[in-house]
Amino acid sequence: MACWDLPQLPVRFIDGFYIRSHKLSVEAAKNARQLLLKEYRGVLSTHSKAMPGFPFGSVVPYCLDEQGWPLILISRIAQHTHNLQKDPKCSLFVGERGAEDVQAVGRLTYLAEAEKLEDEAAIEAAAVRYYRYFPESQSYHKAHDFDFWVLKPVRHRFIGGFGAIHWVDQLTLANPFAGKAEVSMVEHMNADHAKAIAHYVELAGLPKTEPAQLAGIDTEGMHLRIGQGLYWLPFQAPCNTPTQVREALVFLAHAEHWPKNAVADA
Repeated sequence: MACWDLPQLPVRFIDGFYIRSHKLSVEAAKNARQLLLKEYRGVLSTHSKAMPGFPFGSVVPYCLDEQGWPLILISRIAQHTHNLQKDPKCSLFVGERGAEDVQAVGRLTYLAEAEKLEDEAAIEAAAVRYYRYFPESQSYHKAHDFDFWVLKPVRHRFIGGFGAIHWVDQLTLANPFAGKAEVSMVEHMNADHAKAIAHYVELAGLPKTEPAQLAGIDTEGMHLRIGQGLYWLPFQAPCNTPTQVREALVFLAHAEHWPKNAVADA
């Protein structure tokens, strides 16, 4: 039998398998990205310069930059900085905070190439966003020789629980509001809509130890800062314009509960 005469698998099966596989990949990427958004600290693993061949892990806080990539602020004298200067290949491990069974919840290994920011405009843009997430960093950034580094994605390993294991190539989403638009929305909400922000805290069941401040906005949700803690809350649907963000925030300000579909993803 010639190779072109071989029996073909049913197209429906092939199409169904492809559709199912594609949906799983999209869902895994979404869940992994939202885990990266929900958390704000992870374990940065670098290649040890002092102990060649060994990985070196250290805890770092992070926020996401305009590309949706982790942005870190690290000291020039830190061991992980010396490691990155020699070999920029690294990973950032992020897991769900407060989990009793760490193997039953999501965790992400973000493989990356680290790059130190050198351009003054890029450093300023990074500082504006990072300071909102970690206000205390403003006091030691320049005074104590700290630099911004961005973790450029290479590939991602996401585990969503027992048996839910995925390699994810495309994970991050660029933030269309990064820069002046985000600054304007954040400053406006914090200055004029403290009651709305307090309502978001109530709806989401977040701590009320201190008044919450809006720290950042992205396509899929917003970050609130309460004390030194950061909490990401999803919108009911993705927002691609400032008008859509305003509509989402107004809707939540009058909601009696957090939208069901958003809570399911949170």
